[in-house]
Amino acid sequence: MSFLTPLPTPETIHSSLPLDTKGKRSVSELRRTAEHIISGEDDRLIVIAGPCSIHDVDIAIEYATRFKELSNKVNERIFLIMRVFLEKPRTQFGWKGFLYDPLLDGSYEIEKGLFASRELLLKLTEMEIPIATEFLDPALTPYNEDLVTWGVIGARTSTSQIHRQMASHLPMPMGFKNETDGNLDNAICGALAARHPQASVGINAKGQICSLKTSGNPHTHLVLRGSQNAPNYDHLAISEAIHKQRLYGLNSRLMIDCAHGNSQKDPKKQQLAFCSMLEQIGEGNHLIMGMMLESHLQGGNALSITDPCLDWKTTEELILWAYQSLPTHHLIR
Repeated sequence: MSFLTPLPTPETIHSSLPLDTKGKRSVSELRRTAEHIISGEDDRLIVIAGPCSIHDVDIAIEYATRFKELSNKVNERIFLIMRVFLEKPRTQFGWKGFLYDPLLDGSYEIEKGLFASRELLLKLTEMEIPIATEFLDPALTPYNEDLVTWGVIGARTSTSQIHRQMASHLPMPMGFKNETDGNLDNAICGALAARHPQASVGINAKGQICSLKTSGNPHTHLVLRGSQNAPNYDHLAISEAIHKQRLYGLNSRLMIDCAHGNSQKDPKKQQLAFCSMLEQIGEGNHLIMGMMLESHLQGGNALSITDPCLDWKTTEELILWAYQSLPTHHLIR
């Protein structure tokens, strides 16, 4: 037996938790910076770092406070974006994320999750912190898309036509991750499809089902996240990815996810991927635009209730080291 419980519309939640003029201007400027980096007009390195998943608002704000302090130190060379993942894809079973189950008890108080998620994102926006998130359920994008700087389509949904259509209309850069088996083709095709006009069905602010026609999103790209069996961040893998996407007609810069398959779920191995990227950038590979790190205040699963993360001390040291070691072309804008 199924139960349908009406949820407040995006318009209702936005009215209760509005994004003010200053916030709109901040998000717009952060997106513009992101677009300039993906196009090569701004040669700062992007680092997207943060917890595997958000489950506690107070902990997220504590992380964000440290994150902002670090960002102020490295902003000349590194554009830091906080990973704020509120939805979690599941191959079988498990907690589906703060937005779905904010009480962490299987009660699935989605209405509370919608309000609490937007309230958190607004607090981060007030702190002028760029936000990256995975868009999982297209029906939920109207609730928070106005607050996000960088979007991600995950490894399990890069093949989905619905998600490609969704990415086509979202007003920010969108990264498509390679599949969990390491296949790149579908993520590349996803990024290309989202660049083209799409006709689909969407939900407006009033919660109405609408015909949706898009003009395409020019800021899509491939994210290398490794596979179940092996990483794909070494020199050969990067070269093969660049060659393959060019064969398809995609000429975007690459993002490398240092976690997941590239760390084989060992958080300490994220450092190997991160350092390899800096080495390859130093050797002149300008098509690498940035890296993603799963990072928390404490390492492993001490605070993370999903994948194990790097601890904050290590995260900070890595990013400060990157700031010092980036080649001089990252200083010129």
